[in-house]
Amino acid sequence: MNLCNILNMALDAAKSGAKILQYYFQNLQELIIHNKNSNDLFSQADRESESAIIDKLNIDGNEYGIITEESGGKIGKIATWYIDPLDGSTNFIRGIPHYSISISLVAHAGTFINNTKLEKDTPVIGVIYDPCRNETFSAILGHGSLLNGRTIKCSDTKDINKSIISTGLPYNNCLHHEKQMGILKDILKNTRSIRRMGSAALDLAWIACGRYDGYWEFGLSAWDVAAGTIILREAGGTCEDIIEKNPWPVNNGWVLAGNKSIYIDLFNIIQPKISNLN
Repeated sequence: MNLCNILNMALDAAKSGAKILQYYFQNLQELIIHNKNSNDLFSQADRESESAIIDKLNIDGNEYGIITEESGGKIGKIATWYIDPLDGSTNFIRGIPHYSISISLVAHAGTFINNTKLEKDTPVIGVIYDPCRNETFSAILGHGSLLNGRTIKCSDTKDINKSIISTGLPYNNCLHHEKQMGILKDILKNTRSIRRMGSAALDLAWIACGRYDGYWEFGLSAWDVAAGTIILREAGGTCEDIIEKNPWPVNNGWVLAGNKSIYIDLFNIIQPKISNLN
């Protein structure tokens, strides 16, 4: 893999998708809105952005798979693209300028990257583009993270009482509602503040550049977190599955992230409350 070329391809794809999103965001009266299920909305902006992104990615159908939020897809032999063409759909539909495009390439176990054979599936390219602020977060495995071309790092906050934490509350899954409310209460008591902005990808990117110190959320999908995972890790942070059953947050979507110090504090608060979950 030539990761630099792949990153440039993903950056170009994100900008192409963003042009469509920005058109509809300025013309919301044209937007036709659909429901996937209760409270889970999408529109033609999602679909058209996804198509524009895929058109820009040079995808080898035999070697590179593609998984997207709107169209699904299949896993590739060497690597798989994970694409969220509009993360923050509810914000977008209501005219709230906080949403993003998330694109990541995940190399599969056995693939050689930087002359090293990967032992597990690993995000190796990540791009998160915020079209409202014209902010591009990007990362290549082993080469650090950038915001608009400048190196970024996580915050150095070590005291959880001084931390700002972000989260998302699931709108369509109340299976563990009481546990989630208990976690929210405990974290609220032990931190400076909590934010719920509505874009998981940007939550992770904002930890990477030091705006937030930590993040947790349940019920996420691979396309929500793949790009944010590598961008955060390359910025010196930690992003893992909360119940530690997966190599990166894909299968169950229970994600915990933060700078290395705050991550541990959040883990110690959250893990006892979910230790008996399957």
